[in-house]
Amino acid sequence: MKVYRLRDHGSLDNLAIEDAPVPEIGSHDVLVRIRAVALNARDLMMVFGPSPYGPKPGLIPLSDGAGEVIACGSAVTDIAPGMRVVIPFRPGWIDGPFDPTAIATDLGGAVDGVLAEQVAVAARAVVPIPASMSFEQAATLPCAGVTAWAALDRGAPVGPGHSVLVMGSGGVSLFALQIARAKGSRVVATTSSEAKAERLLGMGASDVINYREYPAWDRRVLELTDGRGVDRVVEVGGAGTLPRSMAALAPEGEIALVGLLDDPMSAISPLPLMRTTGTIRGISVGSRADLVHLVDCAAQNFAPVIDRVFDFDQARAALAHLASRTHFGKVVIRA
Repeated sequence: MKVYRLRDHGSLDNLAIEDAPVPEIGSHDVLVRIRAVALNARDLMMVFGPSPYGPKPGLIPLSDGAGEVIACGSAVTDIAPGMRVVIPFRPGWIDGPFDPTAIATDLGGAVDGVLAEQVAVAARAVVPIPASMSFEQAATLPCAGVTAWAALDRGAPVGPGHSVLVMGSGGVSLFALQIARAKGSRVVATTSSEAKAERLLGMGASDVINYREYPAWDRRVLELTDGRGVDRVVEVGGAGTLPRSMAALAPEGEIALVGLLDDPMSAISPLPLMRTTGTIRGISVGSRADLVHLVDCAAQNFAPVIDRVFDFDQARAALAHLASRTHFGKVVIRA
């Protein structure tokens, strides 16, 4: 089979395609013929490094893959060849509260990922996908989609009558917009582009704030919510935007802290959070159970936004496109 390996960090030139033997499967595993993989910002960290796990020459990158089962281990009874499945980002976290030791199973980082024609994975981890969902759509869900799901579904309930703030048009934010709308919540979004503002409105945002026009966007959030603020903030900026997120929070609202894109070393005062008696909750992707719920929600309510689909032999070009930050929606490679 064909597989991509990252020979070193620092350049896309270090990503090479090569021949490799088909993975062996254990008695409790399945072999999946990968049909589509999706890219995340994390994958650029792995390529350009250094990765948070330290250099690992020979790593098979990328975490998000979907395909069809082509072989099953001898102890597998509830999955059969031909089943269409998506693979969780963190196969070791099946359900329940977060277990930090499961991070050691993160695909495309701690262990080899899915940028290969075939991968072996524990049978208990894979999630069936409905016939109405394409492999390309399913592949977009495990990292950004599940992160957005955990930001909205874990913690305090979000539903009709609630309001959610999403930041920008990255993968997590777009999924958070779609999931929040599927749950019946109002969505306020921020962006720096009028063109993207139109697309966000078209996806169901009730209001979009151009943060170049309104640098104090938290005040604009309060204006749009009659001074109350939003019940949930899907915070992808981190420390640099967190003070404004706290100021935009409704009484007893919650900030789901996803990212650290903006000034991660900034000092932050907790006083705004004390004023609203709000909560900050850290997000670390999610479990297989979260992926199951997300697949069901997407199948019934929305189609993931896909910017562009590349062929398998164009993996470098796909990553370069992601790095250009000109995309709107997920970048996918068809295997």
